[in-house]
Amino acid sequence: MFGGINQMFTRMSDHPDFGKLLLRLTFGGLLLFHGAFKAVHGVGWIAHMLSVKGMPGFIAYGAYIGEIAAPVMVIIGLMTRPAAFIIAVNMIVATLLVKMGDVWHRTDVGAWALETEALYLLGALAIMFLGAGKYTLVRDSRLQ
Repeated sequence: MFGGINQMFTRMSDHPDFGKLLLRLTFGGLLLFHGAFKAVHGVGWIAHMLSVKGMPGFIAYGAYIGEIAAPVMVIIGLMTRPAAFIIAVNMIVATLLVKMGDVWHRTDVGAWALETEALYLLGALAIMFLGAGKYTLVRDSRLQ
């Protein structure tokens, strides 16, 4: 019985390219909210945090690449794997800069304090390993 149910769901949902598209659209779209915030409010606060840690403040402008340019590239399927890698690096830097003290903490509802950061990091890595799939706005497979 369970085998039949599983086979039915497999037949109905065996669409890996649609799954890749859904992942890219969701992931890139949600990350764009973070980029939009930085576009409106600037990255001066990030530059300040970097300078406090002895790093050059201009690195803060990388947030625009990691949270606006790269997510748009992931959404449209343009150089998806390198763009996802950039997002992963952006998430590592952001976590080390802002949330490193929360590694062993939980939120008030019992969730891991870094679950959002982990979800974005691992989602970026998943997209990097999966690639864009066939549903992209970019037709040249060398640029997907």
